[in-house]
Amino acid sequence: MRTQFRLAALAGATALALAVVVALNAPASAATLFGDDFADGNASGWSTSGGSWSVSGAAYRQSSTGADAKALAGSTSWTDYAVRARVQPVAFGSSARSVGVVARAQNTTTFYSLVLVGAGRVELRRVSGGGVTVLASAPATVTPGGWHELTLTVAGSALRGALGGQTLVTATDGTFTGGRVGLVASYASAVFDDVAVFTGSGPDPSPTGPTSTPGPPPLPGSPDGFASVAGLGLSGTTGGAAGPTVTVNTAASLASYAGAPTPYTILVSGRISISGMVTVVADKSIVGVGSSAELAGGGLQLGTTTRPGNNVIIRNIRFSGASDDSISVTNSAHHVWIDHNEFLPAYDGSVDVKRQSTFVTISWNRFTGTDKSALLGHSDSYPADVGYLKVTYHHNLFDGSNQRHPRARFGEPVHVYNNYYRNIGLYGVASTENAGVVVEGNYFENVAFPCYSVGGYAESGPGRLVQRLNAFVGSGLCEAGGAVQEPSAYYSYSLSPASSVPSAVTAGAGVGRL
Repeated sequence: MRTQFRLAALAGATALALAVVVALNAPASAATLFGDDFADGNASGWSTSGGSWSVSGAAYRQSSTGADAKALAGSTSWTDYAVRARVQPVAFGSSARSVGVVARAQNTTTFYSLVLVGAGRVELRRVSGGGVTVLASAPATVTPGGWHELTLTVAGSALRGALGGQTLVTATDGTFTGGRVGLVASYASAVFDDVAVFTGSGPDPSPTGPTSTPGPPPLPGSPDGFASVAGLGLSGTTGGAAGPTVTVNTAASLASYAGAPTPYTILVSGRISISGMVTVVADKSIVGVGSSAELAGGGLQLGTTTRPGNNVIIRNIRFSGASDDSISVTNSAHHVWIDHNEFLPAYDGSVDVKRQSTFVTISWNRFTGTDKSALLGHSDSYPADVGYLKVTYHHNLFDGSNQRHPRARFGEPVHVYNNYYRNIGLYGVASTENAGVVVEGNYFENVAFPCYSVGGYAESGPGRLVQRLNAFVGSGLCEAGGAVQEPSAYYSYSLSPASSVPSAVTAGAGVGRL
């Protein structure tokens, strides 16, 4: 889970945007004081005390278990803020040792900290002159070798600690009113990544926490399009943010956490071979680590007829050789964000959305040589999809793929904007069975049939399609006709000129580009 933050200055009370490579914005009420993902290969701006610190593999590593090691960054003038980082304990000198994040540091022996303790708990601490006072404690799963997201929020005398986006510990203490941020590994080795510091009135990391104190936006970025729209009991798509973070590298562990009845952020490490479809149920984030996460031989099915796959995020994963679909959003799943993945040929579909599923965004993905790329609507004989299938497709690269980009039935509005179609086999977009599709700002290059609609397609009856501001290079005409609901009635979006789409999408779409 790689975020690519840039330093940002706080100008008065003006909230600044969180700059990420894919231009996903933080809420206007949150401002970024500082961020470091160590992707530049150095730890410039950090000062250390004790231990053995180095940047390796685009992360900050403390390799010694024989020291009370700290690293500090930022300004002593900072007062109210939230500091968040991904923390991977490697080895504890004993079960009482700890690793975590630091706020309001006066120096390397005086600060607040939120730490993971090897014995299996999270502690909110005040450290003064080296003496440790535990202000609050809660049991937690602490897994050496696994990534854990820690967030320490300080606002006046209110202190709050969250693990994996869920608030576990709170306390009131006014000893320190300002100071730097930091990382601590007390007689333990650990890896730290994606450090970010926020200020302002952003969203609280846990629905049970106080709403008046500052909190960071979701990590990394937030869904847009239909996945961001309130409806069906949800205010948007948050995935597993309310639960702990775990790392998986086997098919069995992936299936176990994906099918669990509670929220999880599941980090996929490396290549995992799976068989058939892994069931993903509600409140899950499945995110690849770095640029090498891959699911091979099988796919993910969001929900069953009895276990819904609502509020699911899938990001930064390569899918190859699926024996059925790579991703199937089905059985009334809603609020789904499929973002920055890469799809290689599968036996059937790459990303299917069907059977009364809705409020889905499919963004910044690469479809390379796929055949049935993006089906929308189960079949002509399934009119129960009418009123559902509200899906946004934006900034995807369809590269040498064949058909269904998407092939829509019944859904309205279906929003297809700022995608790059290159060397397409059969056709680009097909609107059938009275679907309502808006196709705008896309770039079609070497696409003989960019759009079908008024004549239907294959055995399917006609649909409705509005096309505007698209670019057609070495391509045929886009068949359009009929009126369609405007996506802007549901959400706001920024349409880029079609001419800018090829460079933006080729640079930003796919894995390793979060």
